[in-house]
Amino acid sequence: MADFLAPVDLSKTLVTVGEKKAALTISKMLILGVLAGVFIGFAAHLATTISTGTCEWLGLKKFLTGAVFSCGLMLVIIPGSELWTGNNLMTVALMEKRISLTAMLRNWIPVYIGNLIGSIFLAWIIAQMSGLTNGVVGTTAIGIAGGKCILTPTEMVFRGIGCNWLVCLAVMMALAAQDISGKVWGIFFPIMAFVASGFEHCVANMYFIPAGLFSKGFAAAAEKASPAHMEALTVAGFMKNLTFVTIGNLIGGAIFTGVVYWWVFVRSTGAKK
Repeated sequence: MADFLAPVDLSKTLVTVGEKKAALTISKMLILGVLAGVFIGFAAHLATTISTGTCEWLGLKKFLTGAVFSCGLMLVIIPGSELWTGNNLMTVALMEKRISLTAMLRNWIPVYIGNLIGSIFLAWIIAQMSGLTNGVVGTTAIGIAGGKCILTPTEMVFRGIGCNWLVCLAVMMALAAQDISGKVWGIFFPIMAFVASGFEHCVANMYFIPAGLFSKGFAAAAEKASPAHMEALTVAGFMKNLTFVTIGNLIGGAIFTGVVYWWVFVRSTGAKK
């Protein structure tokens, strides 16, 4: 027996997974969405911490930041929760006419809201209440958040495309693996790649930008932050980033991954009934 699913079997499995996600109750979608937002937030805080003062030699900081951030998707997939970006793969079931557009949106909307609630909640705990960003880590948080808000809409969209293209491939690789170690390694490399490459993930930004906003309130964090980042880091900047990055993530995940894999591997053969 193979220790992983072949691409055609994996793509057909996505149809079944999409059906199961569409069948969840709204309350479960929302709660599992909150959990996923928290899990991604934990990884985002770890990435912020590890990137503070880390050696820049040959891109080591970017690699380490991406490496630790990968634990977020591991927490989402292995214990189980609902992440909007990964759920973009429900388009495979949609294109196969096993779920309706209404059923897909019925999942996407509560999960997205849950991700937002969970991410901001954790940002409040860590960046506002714990004191962990009252210093150099807070300066890093402001820099990360301000750097995201200062991007142009075009940059946000296309960085969002690259990000969720890789995230959905990571989800697929984890689904293809038949044991925990395979899932961990299947997640690690694509997620490390998207973070180290500078791509944009809307759920990660639901933590990063509020964490930066909360950190602006600490003088020890704000005094060493870039004035340009401080100016760009506003609630309006957060909403702008979230809007355009979400559009990019949708294109990269739902279309460039989900629809393409449906067309190549499922459309001509038919998924198992």
